[in-house]
Amino acid sequence: MKKLISFILRNVPRKYIQLVSAPTLKIVGLFMRGNNVTCPIAEKSYRKFLPYGRVNPRPNALCPDSLSLERHRLLWLYLKQKTNFFQEKLHFLHIAPEQCFMKAFQKQHGDGYITADLESPLAKVKMDVHDIPFEENTFDITMCNHVMEHVDDDIKAMSEIYRVLKPGGWAIMQVPFFGPVGDVTYEDKNITDPKEREHVYGQDDHVRLYGNDYPDRIRQAGFEVIEDRFIDELGPELIKKYALPPNETIFFCKK
Repeated sequence: MKKLISFILRNVPRKYIQLVSAPTLKIVGLFMRGNNVTCPIAEKSYRKFLPYGRVNPRPNALCPDSLSLERHRLLWLYLKQKTNFFQEKLHFLHIAPEQCFMKAFQKQHGDGYITADLESPLAKVKMDVHDIPFEENTFDITMCNHVMEHVDDDIKAMSEIYRVLKPGGWAIMQVPFFGPVGDVTYEDKNITDPKEREHVYGQDDHVRLYGNDYPDRIRQAGFEVIEDRFIDELGPELIKKYALPPNETIFFCKK
């Protein structure tokens, strides 16, 4: 299973995976039910989650019903417990929308929920994050996860997100970190070969390797950044139950 998932992720375009993964994995999920791990989004339990990853698939990562990964389940709990996300109907821009969230987010925010992506067939709006086609001060919330490592100019993209947020609005913009994490983000625009990018950045479609200066890069766009160690509040039992990433910091970015 690990080899199959790795092959698919490395060789099939994301937009095609998005179209077929949900119905296929729901069938797989029927044979995986148990009581060892639980997805708080799907509200279903399993013997274990599926492996996931391009190079060395992580065990116990992907929920077959919701399609959530470790970071998605953590974010779900964070939105539930530490924000007003599920308490009000908000004007919400979801960039590169994750399938595991879309139905629940649409149910909560209705017409105020706008999904946007450059390629995804699931998004309502086709959009380049460097040039967001909305007026300033439009949205209460923006979410943009595991996108900034792909874009040409991450500071410009973050500035665009800042621009379309209302004063007092907030964003969550997570990125991957590959250990050992350096002090400074590394990028070299001369690295264009996919194999070299994978070696240097961890994935062949990444264009930078983020360091501990990531929150300072967000601040360059104008945001106030809270580095929230929400994971530490949950404790080992819940981390194991929901198969959460034990070292994930949530970057809560406020305008």
